[in-house]
Amino acid sequence: MRGDGPGASRAGQVAMRGDGPGASRAGQVAMRGDGPGASRLVYDQMRDVIQTQQSVILGLREKMAVQGKSMVPKEKYEEVALELESERQWRVRTQELLARESEKLDFALGEIEVLSKNLQREKESFEKALASMKNRALKESAKNEKMKSKCSHFESSVLMHQAILKAKDDQIRELQRKLEKQKNTFKVQLRDLEIQKQQEAYIARELLKKSRSRTRHPQPCPT
Repeated sequence: MRGDGPGASRAGQVAMRGDGPGASRAGQVAMRGDGPGASRLVYDQMRDVIQTQQSVILGLREKMAVQGKSMVPKEKYEEVALELESERQWRVRTQELLARESEKLDFALGEIEVLSKNLQREKESFEKALASMKNRALKESAKNEKMKSKCSHFESSVLMHQAILKAKDDQIRELQRKLEKQKNTFKVQLRDLEIQKQQEAYIARELLKKSRSRTRHPQPCPT
């Protein structure tokens, strides 16, 4: 009925000292305070420690209530009261530590949120700049392709005109050759005509001389 066996006494001593494995580990992690992950771990561990302490306190209260109905020695009562006070003080310290760690966690989460927003803005700015560069590159590429097409068209046009000019040049050379040939032919024909003309003039002169000679010395008619 007194509920003061070895298990209860040991639990009360651990609760009074506040040096159990969970409390020691939580205290060490809380002293480090190294980041949001550690703060979250401390928060969970502190919650577990508080729940354990609440269970111990309830057990102590029940034990005190049972002992109050029976004959309890003064020494035992003072021991239980001391354990209860120690548990209450430890709970207060734990709640304070939990509040500080919660503040650290909230602060870390706030910093993470600010960093996340900054990162998102930088990401959006980078994506916008990248999209602008891609768009500019596409425009430049299209412009270059258009210029390349124009150059190719001009080159084809130049080649075509060069071929036309070459053909015309060949025609001109052929015409010049024909003209030169015709010129030589005309020269020969003119020379022949001049010779023929001279011959005809000579013949005409000779005939004229004979005609005049007959007129001056007429021959007698035969009887």
